[in-house]
Amino acid sequence: MKNASIFFAGMLLCAFSSAALATVTASLDQNQVDDGQSVMLTLQKDSSGGGDPDLTPLKKDFDVLGTSSSSNVQIDNGHVSTQRVLQLTLSPRHSGTLQVPALTWDGETSQPLSLVVGNGSGRQSAAGANGPGHATRAHIFITSTLDPPRPYVQAGVVLTVQLHTDQQLYHASMDFSGDSDVLVRQLGKDRHSTEMRDGRQYDVIERKYLLQPQRSGMLSLDGPVLDAQVADTRSQQDPFAAMFGNSPFSGMLGTTRPIRLHGDAITLDVRPRPAAATGRDWLPATQVTLEESLKPDNTSVHAGDPLTLHLHLGAQGVTGAQLPDLSAELSLPDGLKAYPDQARLDTQLQGGVVVGSRDQDIALIADQAGQYQIPALRLSWWDTAQNQPRVAELPARTLTILPAAGASPASPPPAPARTGPVAPVAAAAPKPAATTPVVVREPARSWWRWVGLALGLLWLLTVLVTWRLWRRLRAIQPVSDAPSQPTPVVADPGNARKAFQAACRDNDPQSARRELLRWARGVMPDPPPAGLNALAQRLGNPGIAQLLSELDRACYTGAQWQGGALSAALASLPNATAAKGRTSKLAELYP
Repeated sequence: MKNASIFFAGMLLCAFSSAALATVTASLDQNQVDDGQSVMLTLQKDSSGGGDPDLTPLKKDFDVLGTSSSSNVQIDNGHVSTQRVLQLTLSPRHSGTLQVPALTWDGETSQPLSLVVGNGSGRQSAAGANGPGHATRAHIFITSTLDPPRPYVQAGVVLTVQLHTDQQLYHASMDFSGDSDVLVRQLGKDRHSTEMRDGRQYDVIERKYLLQPQRSGMLSLDGPVLDAQVADTRSQQDPFAAMFGNSPFSGMLGTTRPIRLHGDAITLDVRPRPAAATGRDWLPATQVTLEESLKPDNTSVHAGDPLTLHLHLGAQGVTGAQLPDLSAELSLPDGLKAYPDQARLDTQLQGGVVVGSRDQDIALIADQAGQYQIPALRLSWWDTAQNQPRVAELPARTLTILPAAGASPASPPPAPARTGPVAPVAAAAPKPAATTPVVVREPARSWWRWVGLALGLLWLLTVLVTWRLWRRLRAIQPVSDAPSQPTPVVADPGNARKAFQAACRDNDPQSARRELLRWARGVMPDPPPAGLNALAQRLGNPGIAQLLSELDRACYTGAQWQGGALSAALASLPNATAAKGRTSKLAELYP
């Protein structure tokens, strides 16, 4: 019985010893830190369990920047004891009096701890950072401002973030991201400056972001987050830290510690599109400019030649991607076709204001000569500064297109005024005083008359001889009864046809258009077609007209073009005689 009692007493003692060894303890390396500074939490468990503690409760007020673990095994008088130590680098997410919650590890729970961050008054605000409170005494803090504070939906908002620090930062980075409700992009590069606050000099890094709210209402984003390394003056690895405190050699010796600083949350009160806003496109801006220019001047443009219309649209408060496509708003009259080029978009920050621009070239081509009226172009936008609708407008424009070069004019041009001498007419007037000197000098220059008479007789003799030779040749080779053809523009249309087919094989739209018009003007010179549209009308084939339209578009837009189909469709062109025959038949059918 005595041995049994001793055995049960030993078992009970071992149980109490195991419970004592399984105790989890928690401790902090310091109980008060500045904003952005990290703290070391040490968890110790006196057992050899293989699990890890549950760190989920820490995520409410802390970020875990790093972890490290170690194990100690001790043997004392044959008794083996095991200790496992886990060290966590914690970064407080906000200022105030925070509580490190109790953590569970292998069924055992640690005791809660208190930590004072900053002055313990609560979360840092932008106003507090600019005022005389604890933020001005902090070594590192973040401020942010919004402009405008109450934007319209889809309007640009400039967020200015300033990082103040009086410590050397290593491997610093700042993160600020948006979500589906607010699009975020960085504007430009960071600006560096210095600033004095309460007798302390701070290095200031300023960064600007563009925020674009996608819906109205109250929207909130997590503030910017700074991740960096600072010199660890508490480290025992620096031998100078014990003598000088904040050692200047800490960063050089690699004794740094991580920090993470959270800026204030960004809150937007976004206003919806007003009911008074007109127009199809919603364009909230503070200023809009709409300009146009023509190259070349329309007074020197002929039918079939391209005329470039350049449109420039600029707006303050929106990006270039938000500006509407003005080429879709153009209303052109019949006979005038438009080929818009790829638009050039740009977004810049000018004087702290977002400025977007859209530049686009549109090629205009007229089929025939005449005057073309382009209506006024109106763009509705909303003035966010004055809260009222506005309209940007380009006035109506009249284009005067001249006939195509080489084409027969509709009516003969007026005869030019004679600029030759008028001496014979003046000599008919009876003015003795004016004729007296002529009579006196006439005998001295009478030999010029004989020379002129001799030259005239020689010219007449040459004409007679040439006429006699032509008569003899006509008698030897009879002239055909076929009507004479007008002199073609192209001396050899066959070479132009071959050059056109070669350009089609090379898929070269510019060369194909040029050689095709040379070929057409050689075989259809009365009158020659001014351009591809005129040639399509002359041929009267819808399929060929479509292929010519594709060639025309490729010439003025730079698009890819395949010339095989057009080369096969235009194996030959009708000559002028056939064209005239078709004209007479049409006249008979449709008098």
